[in-house]
Amino acid sequence: MSDIQAPAQGLEALASLSSNPVEAPAARVQILDKYGRAYATGKRKNAIARVWIKPGSGKWIINDREQEVYFARPVLRMMIAQPLNLTDRATQFDIFVTVVGSGLSGQAGAIRHALSKALTYYEPALRGTLKAAGFLTRDSRVVERKKYGRAKARKSFQFSKR
Repeated sequence: MSDIQAPAQGLEALASLSSNPVEAPAARVQILDKYGRAYATGKRKNAIARVWIKPGSGKWIINDREQEVYFARPVLRMMIAQPLNLTDRATQFDIFVTVVGSGLSGQAGAIRHALSKALTYYEPALRGTLKAAGFLTRDSRVVERKKYGRAKARKSFQFSKR
């Protein structure tokens, strides 16, 4: 009976046999360009948003227009401001955005994704909060392509026996 070791001792023995010790994961560092801005790209549907953030007064410029002009619907403005409101940084950054493709809803989703990534590059400590809210995950749903012999992606033409 003394020849058999308890499972805990066996695992400890295996851990001591490993050649390279367990290293702690590298701490995330701040990533800024030469102008002191954080940059990130976000995508949603067919929209691609490029976002630059820098310390400021909370001014938004989207495709050379004010936020209220570009996104007239309050729901879309609320959507793109969610990462800033969640982290209590609503008036601490000036945000410059260029966005192309898709419609306004897809563009708002792309901006939210890019802004969340840029915030984590500027302040790596915010990553856990934004990740828990789901803002760092790219929504991979896109429109299905049209197939030949079909009216749309899946819809068939009307069938007639005669």
